[in-house]
Amino acid sequence: MLDIKFIREHLDLIKAAAKKKHIEVDLDLLVKLDTKRKKLQQSYDDARAKQNEVSAKIAQASDPTEREKMIADMKVVKETLQSGEVELKKTLKKWQALMVQVPNVPDITVPDGDSDEDNVEVRRIGEIPTFAFTPKSHIELMQNLSMIDLDRGTKTSGFRGYYLKNDGVRLSFALWQFVFDTFAKKNPEFQPMIVPSLVRREPFMGTGYLPQSEEDLYKTQDGDFLAGTAEVAMMSYYMDEVLEKKDLPIKFLAFSPCFRREAGSHGKDTKGLIRVHEFYKVEQVVLCEANHQESVEHHEQLTKNSEELLQALGIPYHVVVNCGADIGLGQVKKYDIEAWVPTENKYRETHSSSYFHDFQTRRLNIRYKNDDGKLQFVHSLNNTALASPRIIVPIIENYQQEDGSILIPEVLRPYMNNKERIVPRA
Repeated sequence: MLDIKFIREHLDLIKAAAKKKHIEVDLDLLVKLDTKRKKLQQSYDDARAKQNEVSAKIAQASDPTEREKMIADMKVVKETLQSGEVELKKTLKKWQALMVQVPNVPDITVPDGDSDEDNVEVRRIGEIPTFAFTPKSHIELMQNLSMIDLDRGTKTSGFRGYYLKNDGVRLSFALWQFVFDTFAKKNPEFQPMIVPSLVRREPFMGTGYLPQSEEDLYKTQDGDFLAGTAEVAMMSYYMDEVLEKKDLPIKFLAFSPCFRREAGSHGKDTKGLIRVHEFYKVEQVVLCEANHQESVEHHEQLTKNSEELLQALGIPYHVVVNCGADIGLGQVKKYDIEAWVPTENKYRETHSSSYFHDFQTRRLNIRYKNDDGKLQFVHSLNNTALASPRIIVPIIENYQQEDGSILIPEVLRPYMNNKERIVPRA
C-alpha cells in the first residue's frame, strides 16, 4: 500500500503506474474520498473535544439550572458525534477498499507490455541439449521409471492430483537438501525456516494477495487461507513490530507446502507437474533498509542465488524482466527465471524474483528506527529458491537418456546414495 500523501502529490505518476500494470482503479474518486475522510475526521475530533469539554463542565457545575442546560447541550453534541461517526466509518470503508487497489510504481526499467509474451530476455545461460533420439516428456519418463502415478492421484485428490513415488520422492528430498546445504555454505546469513501454510486474512492483505487474488486461494471454514507461497507467512513474521536498524538486512530461507486453485488456468498444463494444486517451495525473503539502491542490489543478488542453483544442476535457462502487465500489484520490478523444457521446445518459468520497496511492510506495519530516531517502513524482497515438483520437469527431460533412464545431476548424487542414474525398477 502506498502513502496517501504520496498518492495525492504524485497522482499522475500513480495513474501511469496503473495503466502500465493494466490495473483499473478510480484514483480520482480515491482523492475525493480522502478529502471527505479528512473533513469528517476533523469534524468528529472537534465534536469529541466538545463532548469532553462539556462533560468536564457538567462535573464542576453547582447550579442545577445551568447543569440541566449543559446536559441538554451534551445530548446535541452526542447526536452530532454519533451521526458523524457513522458517516466517517462509511467513508473510511470506501476509502480503504480503494487504497488496497492502488498499485505500486514500477521501476523505469520495467518494459511496457500486455502479457507475459512481452517480457524481455535479459540473458541466456547453458546449452540447449540436442538428442540423437526423440525426447520423451517427463510424464512418460517418470511413469516408465515408476516415479509418478497421475491416475491414482486424480482418483484421490481430483484434477491435477499426483503421487510421487520411489526415486521421484528421493529426487524431491535431494533437491530440498541440496538447496539448504548450498545456502548454508554460500549464504549462511539466510535463516532456514519452516513456516505455516494455514494463514489468517491479514497477512494475505499485507502481502498484496488479497483482495485481488482471492479466487486463486483455498479458504477454510474458519475464514483462514492456504498460502500459495512461503512469502505470505514469512513476511508476517515481524508484522506490527519495530526492528533494530543494526539487525538489517534480515534474510530468510523459508520452506512450506503450498496450495493454489489455479483459477483462470483452464486448459493450461492439464497433465504433468508444471501446474498442480499442491506443491512445495523454498523461498528467499529479505527485509532491508528503506533505500532504493539497496533494494536493487538485494534483488540482483537473490536472482543470482537462484541462477547459481540452476547452474549447479546443469539446467539451461534464461532470465526475463517482466513487463508492466506481468508484475503484481505491489512489485516494483520482477524477474522470471525460466528453465528449458525439451519436449515443449521452450523455456518454462521455475523462479520469480521481486522487490516491493515498502508496499508490503506499510500494510504489515513492519518498521525500524533510522539514525535520526525516525520510524521508517523497511523494504521487502522475495525470490523462489526452489519450487517442486515443477523443477523436476526440466531435470528429468534434460537429463534423459535414449534407454529411458535419467542421469542424476552430479550435485544431487550425494543425496541419492551416490547413484548416477535412475533406471527402471527390477
